[in-house]
Amino acid sequence: MDVKGFADALLTGLATADLFESVALQTEGPIASARATVSGAEDLFLRVYFNESTGTTAFALIKDQRRIWGVDFDNQRGWHLHPHDDPTEHRSIAPLSIQEIVRLLTEVLSNP
Repeated sequence: MDVKGFADALLTGLATADLFESVALQTEGPIASARATVSGAEDLFLRVYFNESTGTTAFALIKDQRRIWGVDFDNQRGWHLHPHDDPTEHRSIAPLSIQEIVRLLTEVLSNP
């Protein structure tokens, strides 16, 4: 996937979730990064990073400056989940689309 495709899929996925009051998206060359503020929660946001050149993808739900959940892909660990019950853990998972990641995020936000 290229940066444009990632950005389009990310904005579409976040819009369909109806959980965010704002999304700031930046692209520069092969990199896309975003910050999406969760509606009604000043200290809770989603940080997203994508690097087209390496395929690195990171979704991190942040509360009080700490990751409380996440889904990542990197060339060392492959696809993995940082579960809500222990966000320091790396659980191997099958590859996920942005829409699937947003669905998992919706479940996490629905069951605090």
